[in-house]
Amino acid sequence: MSRLQPNRRQILAGLGATLAAPALVTRVNAAELTLRLHHFLPPVAPMHSKFFEPWAKELSDASNGAIEVQIFPAMQLGGKPPQLADQVRKGITDIAWALPTYTPGRFLVAETMGLPFMVTHAEETSVAVHQLMNEFGGDEFKGMQPLAFWSHDGGKLHMRDGPVRTAADLAGKKIRSPNAGMGDLLSSMGAEPVFFPVTEMVVGLSNGVIDGCCLPYEVVPPFKLQELTSYSCEAAPGARGLYANTNALLMNQRSYEALSDDLRAVIDAHSGIELSRRIGKTFDEFEAVGRGMVEKQGNEIVQIEAAEIAKWADAAQPIYAAWEAKLNDAGHDGAAILARANALLDGQA
Repeated sequence: MSRLQPNRRQILAGLGATLAAPALVTRVNAAELTLRLHHFLPPVAPMHSKFFEPWAKELSDASNGAIEVQIFPAMQLGGKPPQLADQVRKGITDIAWALPTYTPGRFLVAETMGLPFMVTHAEETSVAVHQLMNEFGGDEFKGMQPLAFWSHDGGKLHMRDGPVRTAADLAGKKIRSPNAGMGDLLSSMGAEPVFFPVTEMVVGLSNGVIDGCCLPYEVVPPFKLQELTSYSCEAAPGARGLYANTNALLMNQRSYEALSDDLRAVIDAHSGIELSRRIGKTFDEFEAVGRGMVEKQGNEIVQIEAAEIAKWADAAQPIYAAWEAKLNDAGHDGAAILARANALLDGQA
């Protein structure tokens, strides 16, 4: 930390006065700068222990202890998951993990990667998401400083009472849908999509409100999904995954800009596209763990054949067309965004 200044404590003592929102940055005895990080999953979730806690330690180490990140899981600072982006923007928390799909129609470029079949594996797709946002995201997260964008692995259909091998198996089934695009696809194949945050899924499966859910394996451990379902149905190898939601790690813009140059450099060095790649790789590891738990439970893992997935992808064409029009209506070049998203997923720089 060669850029640390001898008068850091005097500089940081006045830092809070420069912020428009109260309590964005505070000083404590153990560190000169405390940032609060808010997210929606319980502390037993792999993302909490395998990424957020190590990342917080890395920021502390890189700043010689000047930065402390206090992590508040399970919405401990109040509110609901769809409010996390606004909590960052308003300064209720300094950093948050937000899902754009929880506020449909607001972050359209980011939501594009949540359309059906816009995912390969988490690491590759995370890099694609971040690059797409760099190229087309513009002011979509105005008032917030994006630190990383990432994707989980492709979603699977986890069912209570019977497997899904073809679209016919979905007829009449109530499925917790992860976003509107996937809900439209499920509806086109005869299912009844149900929408609520993942945190409410356990109750829905337990009381029979839903017959299944569409989620990646990485969600299995924190919610014991393997105990609530009996079949996990995944796209055959070589086919794109059913869906993947874009995730965003966001920091309050005023908080970020008010940092001293050296502390901002620490944040910058631990964010960006390489952080997105790292989180995606971590999610690929989470995926393997979750799948292993499903296997250990003795649940049946069903592969949906590539030819069947191709039929589903054809059924999704009207969804892409409608999304292109929606992007156009918002002032974007919808065709260019969709083409670039697919090119990035296909490995084109």
